[in-house]
Amino acid sequence: MIGFPDAYLDIETTGLYSGNCSITVIGIYFCNAYETSLVQLYNENLTRRHLLEALEGSDHLFTYNGERFDLPFIRHRLGPDLSRMHLHSDLMHRCHRHSLKGGLKVVLNRLGISRETEGLSGWHAVWLWNKYVAFDDHEALDLLLRYNRDDVVNLRDLREKLDLLDRATSTRE
Repeated sequence: MIGFPDAYLDIETTGLYSGNCSITVIGIYFCNAYETSLVQLYNENLTRRHLLEALEGSDHLFTYNGERFDLPFIRHRLGPDLSRMHLHSDLMHRCHRHSLKGGLKVVLNRLGISRETEGLSGWHAVWLWNKYVAFDDHEALDLLLRYNRDDVVNLRDLREKLDLLDRATSTRE
């Protein structure tokens, strides 16, 4: 069995503060040289045990603003300190070194990386989750999961673009 050393992680939540908000979805996109796999934890599967099982065998965790948001939120709500368990790279810092500032969607747009769920934001993710919970709206849940999938898949695309920018910068120096 071939493992997945690289894991791209993004969470969706009911708000910005882990003290009074919940995680609704944890998306993890796994990659190696040969294949990819997507895991999305939500509802009864969104547990510490399922998260740790999903990440087992992954060496490197990639996020965007995960150092300040995703990983602390996970630590507060589920317990594990993923930054101590995995090598972690917050791609936002690499973006800043290339003068790419703003949220993930802004940076992706500037780099020409498109999304199936173009136009949706974190606010929409909260609204979709609330619609799913209040009305058992599975179309809202499906759109939320597609939004999260776009985020984690695009993290890999962002990393590849940053690798190209890094090589171009080092060639000029």
